Amino acid sequence: MLELRKDIFADERDDNLKEIGKGTQRQDMLGHVTGTSSYFNDHKLQGMLHLKVVRSTQAHARIRRIDTTEAERSAGVRRIIRGADVPVNLNTLLSLINFGKDDEPSLAVDKVRYKGEPIVAIVADSEREAFEAVAKVKVDYEPLAAVFDVEDALKPGAPVVNETYPKNTFTYHETYDHQRLRFGDADAALATADHVLEQRYQMSPIEHAPTETNGAIAAPDTNGRYVVYTSTQALFFSVDTCAKILDVPSNTFHFIGGTVGGGFGGKVDTLTEPLAILGAMLTGRPVRYVFGREEEMQYGPPRGAERIYVKDGVMRDGRVVARKIRCYFDSGAYTRLSSYAAVKCAAHLPGPYTIPNVYGDVYCVFTNRTPATAMRGFGVTAMDFAIECQMDKLAHLVNMDPMEFRILNAYRDGDMKAHRRAAKNTALIECVQVAAEKAKWPLREEFKRASSRKDGGGSRAVIPPTPADSSRARPTAPAQQRTSYDRLPPTVTREPPREPPPPTPPPPSPRPAAPAHGATRFSSVFGRRR
Repeated sequence: MLELRKDIFADERDDNLKEIGKGTQRQDMLGHVTGTSSYFNDHKLQGMLHLKVVRSTQAHARIRRIDTTEAERSAGVRRIIRGADVPVNLNTLLSLINFGKDDEPSLAVDKVRYKGEPIVAIVADSEREAFEAVAKVKVDYEPLAAVFDVEDALKPGAPVVNETYPKNTFTYHETYDHQRLRFGDADAALATADHVLEQRYQMSPIEHAPTETNGAIAAPDTNGRYVVYTSTQALFFSVDTCAKILDVPSNTFHFIGGTVGGGFGGKVDTLTEPLAILGAMLTGRPVRYVFGREEEMQYGPPRGAERIYVKDGVMRDGRVVARKIRCYFDSGAYTRLSSYAAVKCAAHLPGPYTIPNVYGDVYCVFTNRTPATAMRGFGVTAMDFAIECQMDKLAHLVNMDPMEFRILNAYRDGDMKAHRRAAKNTALIECVQVAAEKAKWPLREEFKRASSRKDGGGSRAVIPPTPADSSRARPTAPAQQRTSYDRLPPTVTREPPREPPPPTPPPPSPRPAAPAHGATRFSSVFGRRR
């Protein structure tokens, strides 16, 4: 059995696995198995009202008129809430740390930018009465051209989805339309590679589908405060977001979280708390706002769809010498957390492999789709999937075992990463060896003897000359290149050099003294602790 770097990770984890093979009782286990765990929706407050939302039936449209006359006369209705009633109607989650601009209304006023966008909130005595009133609200739309594909959204003349970002791309450092990485000369290396493989990987949006849907209950408390029972995964983000939207001090609220009935990243966006609190402020009574199952599935924020182009140059001996990646994050109509996902993605390139020439462009793109959000490793998960699929294809292309191919190209301690930091505490080689051993996967002796602690550094630690980009034009998407995956290496002619895609100029120094964008909180890029 191979050891997994216990000497290096001794101060970070306990590898003695003392919990394996014996029962350990979780603190919340008894409540779960007996059905007595308390969730936010278990609070039934006296005089509680119910809030439901009128949602857009259009993907992109101008709102000509909203008629709530009949809804106001509907039985049980206590309050109609429109965008003008929200003190600060525009927000984006990461603006709390000065990362991005406020671009998303709590309730749409002039336009809707995705099907299901909230327009009007109705507070009524019961859920049924709220639903009946919702059905009586009439919205007159002027349909507008919509765009649903990330690359179509970047074409000249594409519909502007989000006027805060008129080019349909998130703006970084108030200047740049994408995250980028340059290390060495990828185009020159591709021109000299024995094989070139280019592939396109497309991910789909994924709904988190929690057993408990998004929701919150807000109730007036003493001294002008409000108590909020919520299913949020980000309690302090939610407190500050509500304070900002409702234009009150954050100590106005007493947020109570607790057991979450499934989240997976889908409960970080503060979707229900602001309107529930506003309803309580306007009525003086407790207000419950909970997504129905259809709302959760159709309008709850999914993992964003990502499109990834990977172009690799590999030598006959299995060494990957160049990797070019272009990635598009489909943010949907508003920013939410996709801008951060693109940062994480750029920080992860080119995967856990020593590649001397790396070229990456990562875009956060707006489309008329449901705004995307966090989901378990977002920004890295899809890129890992694309990279590892590519590694399997490259291994077959050069007739090499895929496990040995990974060991050959894996980081060793002392290697230079594409972000110009030396690799240390690496362990991919040992992980592959252990996986092969447990799967009874045969490895040749030289790969069994390989170690992350030797053969690194030296020439592999050199930062290669990196040519400057020649233009500011945005690169266009490459055509997908098909290739055979036979075990025997096919005869492949060397690809002639292409003109390098010319993206925007490089960003400023990554260590500004007082950054306005707040990105120093993201240690994956700036090398600083959060």
